[in-house]
Amino acid sequence: MRAELGIANFEDLLFHFPYRYFDRTRVDKIAAINEQTEYVQLAGKITHIGEEGDGRKHRLIATFADDTGRLDLLWFQGANWMKRTLKEQERYIVFGKVSNFQGYYNIAHPEIEPWNSETSVAGMQPVYSSTQKLITRGITNRSFAKITQALFEKLQPGDITEIVPERILREHQLCGRYFALRQIHFPESVEKEQTARRRLKWEELFLSQLSVARLRLQHTAQPGWVFAKVGDRFNEFYSNHLPFSLTGAQKRVIREIRTDTGSGRQMNRLLQGDVGSGKTIVALMTMLLAIDNGFQACIMAPTEILSQQHYANIARLLAPMNVPVRLLTGAVKGKARKEILAALADGSLPIVVGTHALIEDSVQFKNLGMAVIDEQHRFGVGQRARLWKKNELPPHVLVMTATPIPRTLGMTIYGDLDISVIDELPPGRQAIKTVHRKDMGRAKVMEFMRSEIDKGRQAYIVYPLIEESEKLDYESLMAGYEQVKIWFNENRYNIAMVHGRQDPDERERNMKRFAKGEAHILVATTVIEVGVDVPNASVMLIESAERFGLSQMHQLRGRVGRGAEQSYCILMTGNKVSQESKKRIDIMVETTDGFKIAEADLAMRGPGDLDGTQQSGILKFRLADIVKDADVLESARNAAIGIIKEDPRLDQPAHQALRYTLQAMNKEKHWGKIS
Repeated sequence: MRAELGIANFEDLLFHFPYRYFDRTRVDKIAAINEQTEYVQLAGKITHIGEEGDGRKHRLIATFADDTGRLDLLWFQGANWMKRTLKEQERYIVFGKVSNFQGYYNIAHPEIEPWNSETSVAGMQPVYSSTQKLITRGITNRSFAKITQALFEKLQPGDITEIVPERILREHQLCGRYFALRQIHFPESVEKEQTARRRLKWEELFLSQLSVARLRLQHTAQPGWVFAKVGDRFNEFYSNHLPFSLTGAQKRVIREIRTDTGSGRQMNRLLQGDVGSGKTIVALMTMLLAIDNGFQACIMAPTEILSQQHYANIARLLAPMNVPVRLLTGAVKGKARKEILAALADGSLPIVVGTHALIEDSVQFKNLGMAVIDEQHRFGVGQRARLWKKNELPPHVLVMTATPIPRTLGMTIYGDLDISVIDELPPGRQAIKTVHRKDMGRAKVMEFMRSEIDKGRQAYIVYPLIEESEKLDYESLMAGYEQVKIWFNENRYNIAMVHGRQDPDERERNMKRFAKGEAHILVATTVIEVGVDVPNASVMLIESAERFGLSQMHQLRGRVGRGAEQSYCILMTGNKVSQESKKRIDIMVETTDGFKIAEADLAMRGPGDLDGTQQSGILKFRLADIVKDADVLESARNAAIGIIKEDPRLDQPAHQALRYTLQAMNKEKHWGKIS
């Protein structure tokens, strides 16, 4: 069972919870079975036993009847043993999952026992998740129930250590751990099962939040450089060179950063905000704060093109102030590279923008005080850690992400970081109009795009690219590119194409052509999801939108709407769309609020499916669901924070069991951890 379900000992067995229950006090009738029936318990006789097939296709078939009808019981494995066990005209109780084969109902590998047997499990029988491999080896749902029941017969309440302190149990009205484990496996009533389930969910979330709170404590205990003043460069930029007035949200975030960097502790702050919300301006002002206090600053981006865009924007904004800024990527070679390295080492270069080239050993700073990381989940923990070693004290850290993170997920993954949110768009930006169009309306869509381009705008056309069907997707991209050339005459319109199979230099050239306005249309795969900033682009056409997730569609939509003109996102689908795809598309049409979209995405897909979170280890809950159990999460979080404030090392006698449990827990690092 270890290989199949990860059950290696009695503790694993206790925490292999049922996912539903079946009322074994109820006996169904065969005539009542219909398409909606999943599990049934039947009472009746075996009227005939026969065999069919040879070799691997050999199976035992028993006809089972009650006073309303009959169905077949099937055994593909263990058929010879069952044949010796079963007897015709004997009465049995049968329990199992109903299947329909060519219009006839049957139950494969049912649980079966003589009627009125003393070994029957009465009341709510647990139903456990298993695998076909285990079932064919005779380890059925009934086996799990029997083994677990036998285990509880040996256990006393004192054998299961209570890890939640008594006062916390009283305060949050939680039942004891032994009671919870017993009642979740063999509930005496629905109410007791719900009480047990709430306790065990609470425990999972509580342990998770304790881990997060202890990480947070480590961060706040880490000494940091003190930025004691707001100096000339910061003030000059704020007063004379801002491209637009700061929003209230941007001002709030800058105040939070100033408080952090003046505290004497290392800042670890996550800055989240939609594409185009003005995160780069906040990052730039944060770097100017470092420079005014005698430190250097860097900004690290995951791709060459994104680092180039950051460099172009920052260099343009700082040009009137004569603050040196350089770009350091893998493409920077020879004399230029030597100059940058020397200037960083002697302190004459205050700001450097780059890719992971910044973490190479050859890059030495004189006094690095601020590190800004864009789209940090694209960097590994080891990569980031190398940047912190560029000074005797780690630099302050500002992490930026354009992926809105739902509050419940933020508390779970990023709970050890301080989180700032930019939830306002800069003045002059218009909300992007999003529409859903089907293939039958393609001609009108192309006509609309042509009219936008004729006004001097540019457009994206994005095709899906899924690893499992990469060859087919590549072929549909190329076919789509040829179709675009038919709709848009090449003598009049310039079309560039970008995809992952291209030579990197060619891909870079095509992106630059579009960024400079030399190409009217960029046909691309999702490689443009992060990293193209073209304010003149006003149309985003997403082909086969039914194949995209909510988060990805929202990121793609954020590529337009970056200028003052009205922008549009067109979600193109086939004429028939599944219910789930339609739901995603409807959400996109209804709102441009990234946080609402992130919440909907989390609710639809679950946390384990969201990009990056599988790395965390912290989200592998057996029972808890951070969306549905948000109130339980809040309660557990408050209790965890209270305990860590009172007893940071969990040294008090009442907290010893908690400390040992945390030490034994999975020690995987989660991707929100920075230092």
